Parts: sequence; structure tokens; C-alpha cells
Amino acid sequence: MRTSIALSFLASALMVFSKAVKHPDPNFHIYLAFGQSNMEGQGPAESQDRIADARFKLISTVDQCMNRELGQWYPALPPIVNCFGNIGPLDWFGRTLTKNLPDITVGVVPVAIAGCDIQLFEEANYKTYEQPDWMVGRVESYGGNPYRRLVDIAKEAQKSGIIKGILLHQGETNNGQLDWPDRVKAIYESLLKELNLKAEDVPLLAGEVVSTEKNGLCGAHNDIIHMLPDVIPTSHVIYASDLDQQGDDLHFTSAAYRTLGERYAEKMLELLNGTPIAEEPAKEESTAEEVVEVSNDETLDDDEDSVNETLDDDEDSA
Repeated sequence: MRTSIALSFLASALMVFSKAVKHPDPNFHIYLAFGQSNMEGQGPAESQDRIADARFKLISTVDQCMNRELGQWYPALPPIVNCFGNIGPLDWFGRTLTKNLPDITVGVVPVAIAGCDIQLFEEANYKTYEQPDWMVGRVESYGGNPYRRLVDIAKEAQKSGIIKGILLHQGETNNGQLDWPDRVKAIYESLLKELNLKAEDVPLLAGEVVSTEKNGLCGAHNDIIHMLPDVIPTSHVIYASDLDQQGDDLHFTSAAYRTLGERYAEKMLELLNGTPIAEEPAKEESTAEEVVEVSNDETLDDDEDSVNETLDDDEDSA
């Protein structure tokens, strides 16, 4: 009798314990996102951007932006990344996924700093990064270490769902630097290791910057972005060569951000389903020698100076 009572009590206790332990929801797909101003989003929000989607969420990586608390989940409405941005590719990335995956909730973990070099996401090197005055407060909103904030909040997000991919939009400040793909690889592999993820399960999606065809100041960097799949086999480039810019030669228009976000989502849907959804337009291949010539050209140095001056002017007026 006593044994029966003890076993009954133990079974009840185990049931209570199992309910108390919250397991990640396999139908909650989470995406990390990092980069600079075009990931942050610089497009004015319009009415269609402000309609909440119950299955599209963000976890706040900064404190008190739009009264959001650090590490808590909220509806993914602009500004998704931080209060220095507006709408960007994430807005319609998430909406496109939920539209095509009716049983899935999508969550994003975003960290982006306008004007930042890839160095700011290198934990071994970020402390020596020379930040302009206007950038200091933005970096401090991520605890002074954007990479660590991304990892810490990603771990919190993993309690709720499953990380399915990593989105990147960065490179303008590293325009023409041939070591950029290797540096991105190191960050990607570090994220995978710290979050106990496998590359084959968590691809990296990297977007092109405003193209030379659209008078982009950093359009030459797209050739280097296209080297990523050679360095990271599980990476994919999201094309943007036909997308319009705002007139500052750096940032996409709101309409272009929507299209770019849809393209990130289309590529992710293709990878999830194993079926191509959208064909990328043909792109002329560039040899390493051609890119070296571009990166060593004196005009590139002039372009980099122009980019830095434009970024400083933009941020001073923000």
C-alpha cells in the first residue's frame, strides 16, 4: 500500500515538473540579424509596415526602445532593430515567412549599428575600434559589445524556439577589403559554436549593398560579398542590384527594403523546403584579380572617404 502511494506521489511530481520545464517550440523559428545601417533600416515606415502580425515577433536587444525591455518578446513593428532605425529588410522578411509558413511563428534577434566596421562584431578586436562620437551611445545601448549582446539574447531566444538562420547586411564601411569574407566567416563560426548550432542547419544569408548601377558609393563591395559562398559553403547572397536608393547613395528606399526583405525570406523558404522559389538574375562573375584591381584603385580610396564623410553627415543630422 505504502509503495503504491509512493509511486503515485512520484508520478504526480514528475508530471508537475515536466509541465514546469519549458521546452523550445519547434514551430517558433528564430533568426539572428546583424550589420550596419541598412540592417538597422533607414526607410520611413508607412501604413502597411505598421500592421501587426501575430506570428512575427522580435526579442528586444536594447532596453527601453519603444518601452521594450531587454530580452523580452514583442510584436515585430518598426523600428524592429533599435530606435535609431526605421523599417529595413527584417520587416518584410518576417512577414513573408509567416505568409508562406502558416503553422510557424517567426522571431528575430537583431543587432545593428549604423556606420560600423565589421571589427565591431569581432569580440577579440572590438575594444580597439575607434568609434566616432555619434556612434558611442549606439554601441553602449548594446552594453558596449554588440557581438556579446547578440549571443546573450540569442541564448535567451533559444529558450522559446529554434534558430534557423543568420542574416547579415554589412560591408559599406569595409568597402573593397578583401579580408572581409574571412572575417565574416570567423564571426559566423563563433556564433555557431557559442550557440551550439551546426552550419548545415543554420545558413548565413548576406545581402548586397546599394549597387554601382544605382550610384551606390560602395557598390564595388558587392563583388566581395559574392565571394562569401566560396569561403562559407552554407552562405547565400541576396541580390539587390536592381533596388533603388534614397538619394544618399548608401541607403535603400522603403519600397526597396520591403523587396530586399522578401528576397531574404524567399531564399530561406527555398532552403527550408528544398525547392527554389525565386531565380536570381544573372550576374557577371568577377575574378579575384579584378577585385584586387578595384580595391587598389585610387578612386576606391576616394570613395571610402566619401562614404565616411556621408555617414558622419547623416549621423550628425540624425
